[in-house]
Amino acid sequence: MALQLASAVTDGFRRALTRTGGVLFAVLFATQLSLLASLNTVLAAQAPPEAASLIGLTLPVSDSVAGALLLATLVLNAVSLVVIARAYARPMSRLSSFPAALVTRRIGRATLSTLVGGTVVFVAVTIGLAFLFLPGIYLSACLLFFVFAVGVEDRGVVGALERTWSLSRGNRLRLAVVVLLGGVGGAVVGVVPAVFQLAGAAALGDVASALLNAVVFTVVYGVVAAAYLQVDSSGGGLGGSGTATTPRADSSPDV
Repeated sequence: MALQLASAVTDGFRRALTRTGGVLFAVLFATQLSLLASLNTVLAAQAPPEAASLIGLTLPVSDSVAGALLLATLVLNAVSLVVIARAYARPMSRLSSFPAALVTRRIGRATLSTLVGGTVVFVAVTIGLAFLFLPGIYLSACLLFFVFAVGVEDRGVVGALERTWSLSRGNRLRLAVVVLLGGVGGAVVGVVPAVFQLAGAAALGDVASALLNAVVFTVVYGVVAAAYLQVDSSGGGLGGSGTATTPRADSSPDV
């Protein structure tokens, strides 16, 4: 099915403004803050004293504890991506609720697939970006729906990679626009820590960066979800054309 980009962007913003969007914003903010703080704490333990003021937000724990927290947060981040895909890939009428099944259904398998497949996607896109940039954008567009294939459709790593490649076919130029919009948003937010660092408030800059990143990607994931619902005409995990007739993700009581 041909992707209607303007409709996907509009729908994505609407999804971000629902209760589900608010929950996902909070999750993204918390994971971003934990990643930054734990990583900074590990780096601070290795940095010379004169560089300490440049590192930013840190935790009052040892570098080994911070390292363990960093690994735990990376796993939690994979869980959050699965939950985001499941939560957003529902009809708009259901986004005022947040069923427990979004978090509990086959979450271990989905998290492992996201970690393994996400590493494959990251390496492929990074190599693509190193070769004149455009191959990386192309691969990002081709693999944009990977986490939806894992989280919503319960596919394994190989099946999810095949599925996202298939879903993107015929729409990759439009999906590349979504990738670029997300990249521009991330790049703009990336300037924030440097500005606060120059003002001598590196820790506050990390908090502001995590907050703005959460805002940007709450919207971006909403747009990607809307695009996924448009192109999922086979109903691979949502009951046909994104109508979410399957009860798997919505059958548990709201939390």
